[in-house]
Amino acid sequence: MTLKATSVVFLFAALALVGCDKYKTKVTESGLKYQLHEHKDGGRQVKVGDVVSFHLVLKNSEDSVLNDTYKSKNPIRMMYQQPEFKGSFEEGLGMLSVGDSATFYVNADSMFAKMHQPLPPIIKKGSDLVFRVKLLNAQTPEEFQKTRAEDVEKQKGLDEEIIKKYLADSSLTGKATRSASGLYYIVTKPGEGAKPAAGDKITVHYKGTLLDGTVFDGSQQPGRDGNPFEFNVGTGMVIPGWDEGLIGMSKGEKGILLIPSALGYGPDGSGPIPPNSVLRFDLELLNVTPQPKAAAPKK
Repeated sequence: MTLKATSVVFLFAALALVGCDKYKTKVTESGLKYQLHEHKDGGRQVKVGDVVSFHLVLKNSEDSVLNDTYKSKNPIRMMYQQPEFKGSFEEGLGMLSVGDSATFYVNADSMFAKMHQPLPPIIKKGSDLVFRVKLLNAQTPEEFQKTRAEDVEKQKGLDEEIIKKYLADSSLTGKATRSASGLYYIVTKPGEGAKPAAGDKITVHYKGTLLDGTVFDGSQQPGRDGNPFEFNVGTGMVIPGWDEGLIGMSKGEKGILLIPSALGYGPDGSGPIPPNSVLRFDLELLNVTPQPKAAAPKK
C-alpha cells in the first residue's frame, strides 16, 4: 500500500470515529441522556432569564412525533428559567449555545409528575421522551424587545407589498379601502342596518384563510357546529384587525378583510398560522346588539 493510500485510509477512519462520537449518547451528572449533533465554540450560551427560540421535534419512545415545529414553521419562543427537576429538558437547553443542535432523553414519569398531570395513553410509563432541538437564538429581554420592535416595523412594509400584489392578482385593486393602520377592506354585499360601537355584541359568520388559499378557521367549516360567532367588538376579545374592520361594517354586510400581520398574530403566529402572516377573512355581520353604556360619573 502506498503512503498516499495509507493516509486516505487513516483519514476515513478518523472521520468515522468523529462521526460515531458526534452521535454517541452521553449522560450528565444529573442523569440526563443527550447527543450533541452541532456545537459552536464561543457561541452565545443560554442564561436564566433569556428569551430563547428553538425548533423542536418531540417524539415518544415508539418514535411517534408529538410535535414538529419544522412542519408548522413556527419555532418555540419562551423565557428560559432554572430547571425544575434533574434531567429536565430545560437542563439540556441550558447546555446549548446559539446554533447548537442536540437530542435530549427526558424521563416521562418525572416530567409529568412535575406538571401534576397523568401520563397520556400515547406515552408509556418509565419511558423517555425524545427532544430533538435546534437553538436559533438567545437574547436578554431588552435585546428581544428591541429586535422585535425593529422586525415588526420592517414587516409592515413587507405586508403592504404582499397585500398590494394579492389585490392585483385577485383583480381586487380599486375595490379595496385602506385604513391608516394598513388594514384593507372590500365590501362584497352592502348592509343596511346599524354599525356596531365598541362594546356592542355582534354575531358573525367568518372564514379565515392564508393568502395561498389555505383555510385555517371558519364558523361553517367541517368539524364546527355551523353556528355563527358572538363576541363584544372593540374590547380586545379578538385580533386588532377584526375589532377595527367589524366596527366599520353595517348589519347585513358581507366583506373581505385583508389583515397585515401586526393586526393579526404578528411574529409569533398561532397554531396553523405561520409567523408574520397576512390574513384574509370573509365576513358576514349578521346581528348587532347594542350594550348599555356606563353612566358618566357625577360631578
